[in-house]
Amino acid sequence: MELILKHFPDLTDLQRSQLEQLKGLYEHWNAQINVISRKDMDEFYERHVLHSLGIAKVMTFVPGSTVLDIGTGGGFPGIPLAILFPEVQFHLVDSIGKKIKVVKEVAEALGLKNVRATHARAEEIKEQFDFIVSRAVTAMPAFLPWTKGKFLSENKNPLPNGILYLKGGDLKEELAPVKQPSTIYSLQTIFPGEFFETKAVVHVTMRS
Repeated sequence: MELILKHFPDLTDLQRSQLEQLKGLYEHWNAQINVISRKDMDEFYERHVLHSLGIAKVMTFVPGSTVLDIGTGGGFPGIPLAILFPEVQFHLVDSIGKKIKVVKEVAEALGLKNVRATHARAEEIKEQFDFIVSRAVTAMPAFLPWTKGKFLSENKNPLPNGILYLKGGDLKEELAPVKQPSTIYSLQTIFPGEFFETKAVVHVTMRS
C-alpha cells in the first residue's frame, strides 16, 4: 500500500481506505474462486493495483466520462480506476461468471456506486463509451473487433476517445497491423522496478 501512496500522494481518506481494503477482499474471494495467481498475491499492490493505475498516469478522466473494461477478470484495471475516479462511470465485463461475481462483491464491499458488472462477451455490449480499458486480454489486432461501434463520437478528455490497453512485450510488432493512430507510454519511466521494465499503456484513437 505504501507503493500506491508514493505514486498517488493526493488520495482522499475514502480512497485510501478503499485501496487498503482491496487486498483483504481479494484474499477472501481468491480462496474461494481463483481470480488472481496465488503467487501474485504477495505482490498484489504492485502487480495488480499499481499496474492498473498506470492508466491514470497517462489519462485523467474528466467527471462524467464512461469507461468499459473488457475482460476485467476479477476487476482489473476497472476497480482501482473506479476508486481513483469516483465521478466516472465504469462498466466491467467478463465472459466468466464467477469472476464477475467477485467484481460485484468487491464493488459492493467498497461502496463503489460508479461500478456495474456484467457477465457477457464484449460483442454483446451495445452501449457506447468514451474509453475502453483492458489488461493484456489478447493481442491488439484480435482485440479491436470486440470494440467496434462502442465509442462515443464527442471527445471531452485530454486524449481522444479510444482504447487504453495495459500490455507488455514487443508492442511495435504487435501494433504494426493496426491502422488506427496509436501511442505507447512506457510505465518503466513512471514506476521504477523490474516488474514494469517491459510494461506500457497503449492508447489507440478510435472513431465510432
